[in-house]
Amino acid sequence: MSKEPTKSKREASVSLAWNEDQRSLSIEEVEGSRVISKAVGHTQTVSGLIKQLSILGSHGKSVDQDATNFVLGYVEAMKPRDATEALLLAQMGAVHQATMMMARRLNHVENIQQQDAAERAVNKLARTFSTQTDTLKRYRSTGKQVVRVERVNVESGGQAIVGEVSHRGRVDDEK
Repeated sequence: MSKEPTKSKREASVSLAWNEDQRSLSIEEVEGSRVISKAVGHTQTVSGLIKQLSILGSHGKSVDQDATNFVLGYVEAMKPRDATEALLLAQMGAVHQATMMMARRLNHVENIQQQDAAERAVNKLARTFSTQTDTLKRYRSTGKQVVRVERVNVESGGQAIVGEVSHRGRVDDEK
C-alpha cells in the first residue's frame, strides 16, 4: 500500500486581483510564507516584498499570479536566513524570469534589430544572475578564506617554509 506524501506546510502563494477600471491591485490571500516571514522578521518588509513581486507580471499582463508565485516559491525554496537574503533572492527570481522572457522573444524575432536587442538583454540578464549567485554564495559563506599555494620554487640558497603560517601584529617592546 503506497501512501502519498502529505504536506506538512503550505507552499508560499498569493491570490491577486487586478481592477482594470481603477488600475489597482489587491492581494487577496497570502499563504505559507512562513520561511520568508521568519527570515525577514518584519511584517511590513514581507508585505512590501510580496507587493513588489506581484507586479512583476508577464508580457501583455498587468499582473501575473503564476509569475508572482514562481518567484515567491523560489525565495522560499532557497530558505533565506535574513532580510538581505530574501531581497537578493527576490531579485534573482525576477532576473531569471526576465531572462526567460527575453529568451522567448529571441526565439521569435522578426528582424536583425530585434535579434540583437534580445541577445544583448539575455546576455546581460544571464550575467547578472550569475553575479547574484556569486554574491549570495559569498554572503552565506562563513567569511573564512583559504589560500593554498600549489607550487613553490626555491632557488639555490633560498629558504621555504612548509606548513601553516600566521601573522601577528607588530610588537614594539624593544625601545
